[in-house]
Parts: sequence; C-alpha cells; structure tokens
Amino acid sequence: MTIRVLQTSKCATPVGPYSQGVIANGFVFVAGEKGLDPATNKLVAGGIVPETRQCLTNIQNVLAEAGCTMDDVVSSTVHMVNLADFAAMNQVYGEFFKKNPPVRTAVGVSALPVGASVEITCIAVLPNKKD
Repeated sequence: MTIRVLQTSKCATPVGPYSQGVIANGFVFVAGEKGLDPATNKLVAGGIVPETRQCLTNIQNVLAEAGCTMDDVVSSTVHMVNLADFAAMNQVYGEFFKKNPPVRTAVGVSALPVGASVEITCIAVLPNKKD
C-alpha cells in the first residue's frame, strides 16, 4: 500500500506531530481541522460560526491538495465543546455540503486543542475511485 502525505500552506500548521491529510487505498483522510487561520495559525475570532466556516475551508484546502472537493467526502466527525452550538454549526456545515451530504457523527467533548469550539475530521474518496 502506498501512502501519500498531504501538506498545504492554505491550511494552518498542525498543532502536533500529525499530517494535515493522507491518501491511502483510494481514500483521503483529513485530520481534525480547527478554525485556525492559515495566515496567522491563530483561532479565528467570533465563536462557533466563524470557527466552523474556517474548519471547513481548511478541509476544502487539504482535499484540493488531493484533487478532491467536498462532494467527495463520504464521512465526517464533528467534535464540539458546547453541543448547544449544534444548530449554528449545522447551518454553516450545510453551506459546504449542499448535495448528497456525507454520513456524520457529532460528539460533545470537554475541551479541544488551542481553545477551539469545534474540530472536524473527514474521509473522502478519490474521484477516480468512485463507483
């Protein structure tokens, strides 16, 4: 099996020893992205809405590095510090997955790195590997 590590400057630098994304066996695995601005590596201000938007923009940028779009995402996991923010997160999430959204799991957590409110990870299928 060949593994290709994805790295893009259009996404914040990882906050630990992990890759932004990895391609393996026709799948793209995107690490948990937070609402970090790639220009500053700082959390965007304003709470759950701008953080969710930046998370998903970061995911788009990692996927683009693999030749994918959000339409290629088949699964995602959303980690949230405050599940009371679910509706606001969901509104923004829907802007990125308008047609045939992926399966998703949302979980509440006590804390996230860098004080983030939300972290999203996903799995996509490479376009040439789709049925």
